[in-house]
Amino acid sequence: MDNYRKSFFSFTSWKQRFVFWLGAILIGLLIATMTLLSEWAGQTYRSISLAFPWFNFIIAPFGLAFTAWLGVRFFPGAQGSGIPQVKLALELDSSVDRSHLVSLRIALGKTLLPIMGLLSGASVGFGGPATHVGASLMASLSKIIKFPNHYTTKGLLLAGSAAGFAAMFSAPLAGIMFAIEEMGRTLEERISSLVLTAIILSGVTAYSILNHNIFFTDNLLILPWGTQWLAIPFCGIIGGFLGGVFSKIIIRGQKYIKRLNQPIVLVAFICGLFIAVLGYLSNGESFGTGYQLTRNIIHSDAPIDPLFPLYKMLATCATFFSGIPSGLFVPAIATGAGIGANLADWFPIAPTSVMILLTVTAYFSGMLQSPFTAFVVVLEMTHSHEISIPIMAAAFLATGTSRLINPKPLYQSLCDNYFSVQKNKPDNDN
Repeated sequence: MDNYRKSFFSFTSWKQRFVFWLGAILIGLLIATMTLLSEWAGQTYRSISLAFPWFNFIIAPFGLAFTAWLGVRFFPGAQGSGIPQVKLALELDSSVDRSHLVSLRIALGKTLLPIMGLLSGASVGFGGPATHVGASLMASLSKIIKFPNHYTTKGLLLAGSAAGFAAMFSAPLAGIMFAIEEMGRTLEERISSLVLTAIILSGVTAYSILNHNIFFTDNLLILPWGTQWLAIPFCGIIGGFLGGVFSKIIIRGQKYIKRLNQPIVLVAFICGLFIAVLGYLSNGESFGTGYQLTRNIIHSDAPIDPLFPLYKMLATCATFFSGIPSGLFVPAIATGAGIGANLADWFPIAPTSVMILLTVTAYFSGMLQSPFTAFVVVLEMTHSHEISIPIMAAAFLATGTSRLINPKPLYQSLCDNYFSVQKNKPDNDN
């Protein structure tokens, strides 16, 4: 109790708490702004591309190539989703400089370049970039305030990354699960309380600006006990399998591209051409984050192109391989929604909306192999508490199925690959 009182009345302790909270609010504001800009950029590109089909084959390859060049030239360390960089920064010894992994420069690049990618037709997600931006902002604040290294390694980086994730989905509980399950750090009780408050403040800030959870507003979903519950293993296994396949493509594709050792600008140009072809074939549906299309799929019974999930999956892979800053979370949700709509149309075991949400959860969980995170994200985004048990069951079935394909989770594999590349850099330079 004496230690608690001493900490409670300590000016230094309150300064540290204030920095956590201020940083969390700033992260929420920035991520909300990124979300609004991303929707504008995606809709703008799609409108122009539909009016002028030739537009895709010029802007997509050249735009992605230019974006990739900007990233390499001015924002090194901002490439990809950003989660491997944050995980590596968390693992480094407190005496090691992390500016090549998390910094204000990287946060700026991670904010601007994904928007440029969307204006080039890419299938960009903001979950990973939001995580990277959050960690970078918190790390920068720690330098300004001159926090002890202990807080930088265990508190600020984790709080920032999870706060960014929470703000992206307006889902504080999902941010907490993400911190525990995906980032995988064990914290002291005192630091944990600061991390949790930072996550909550960031999520609430983003929610107050966006004033919505993203996709679904009708919470009258039910799944009566009976044969309809067969949709749980059906959607869980199929969604988990396809999520695992997607992860396999990402992991192996990244290794193959690195072995080719081609200039990133050339790789981005080729990926841009591929994205342009997919956009042309899908009538523009493969472009952008997938937010609005996912809302349309869940709200409407109107048929979608059965090949949409394939187009979206391939466009997301091409965007990731291009090397521009981009995440996988939101495009994965759009892909899962498309798969769920197909399953509901071909095998109407349960209500369409229920099967879509089960498959979204399963695909997301199969991709990440983080069932609690996937379950809580979908639950908070959709307010579908009435079917929380089926959603949770689908998440765990999907994770088990995915592990048969990928023994190691997606971001752990990407982190290991990123670490090996960083480790070999000095030898390559000599």
